[in-house]
Amino acid sequence: MNDMGVPIAAEKLTELYGLPVTNSLVNGWVAVLLFAALAVALRSRAKLAPRGLQNVVEALLEFLLDFIDQVTHDRARSRRFLPIVGTLFLFILLSNWLGLVPGVGSIGIWEMVHGELELVPLFRPATSDLNMTLAMGISSVLASHVIGVATIGFLRHWGKFIQVAGVWKALRGFGRAKIGQALMGLFVALIELMVGFIELMSEVAKMISLSLRLFGNVFAGEVLLYVFFRLVGFFLPIPFMFMEILVGVIQAMIFSTLVLVYLTAATEQPHGSEEAHGAAAAAHH
Repeated sequence: MNDMGVPIAAEKLTELYGLPVTNSLVNGWVAVLLFAALAVALRSRAKLAPRGLQNVVEALLEFLLDFIDQVTHDRARSRRFLPIVGTLFLFILLSNWLGLVPGVGSIGIWEMVHGELELVPLFRPATSDLNMTLAMGISSVLASHVIGVATIGFLRHWGKFIQVAGVWKALRGFGRAKIGQALMGLFVALIELMVGFIELMSEVAKMISLSLRLFGNVFAGEVLLYVFFRLVGFFLPIPFMFMEILVGVIQAMIFSTLVLVYLTAATEQPHGSEEAHGAAAAAHH
């Protein structure tokens, strides 16, 4: 537990088949169950002329599609990315807002921890657990590579990072061009190969930055609210709670937007492939 009274790690409540069940995991389950209940309710009452809740949900989906269109500029790809980007946005948003519900963080069980009696909350915002945000970051980046391979092919996708073809082409140039030009071509190809490996390492950095950014901002908000509630009571922290509502929207938007950018970049054709394809088609005709 840190000096502010808010533990950095999520507290363990029980075990399920040998796996720890933490209060942040329970909060995540609550969010998933709420989405599942909403989906069942919409499916059973869906109509061609939307009314009420169905109208709100359809408007939200259209808003998300329009937002995704601004990055992809392609409605077909926007529809393909919507399940991933929309789910991340809504899950993060609901998880952040659930942390502001009265009782979250204050209702729990008393346990002896390091010889002292402490309250272990039953609920904690899922995104304030680094394990959760790290899992989301890793899954999002891996999903971008899977979709990239499925869209443009295995060799073209990984060729963006491991540019062996350029080195092979440069080596073949030794018998077809002047030695100076061939050496320069090989040097450039080796530089591009090293840059590709650096970009491959940046994919790992994406996973870490996504998880730490979300975790850090949500956890900092938890600490801020805890400190103000302890120092000045109930009414003064209310403006900060409204600020946390806004922060919850912003963090959900930032995370989902970054994932959207990764997905869009992963499904783009490699630089120069369209020109090469067009030149080959023209030569054929």
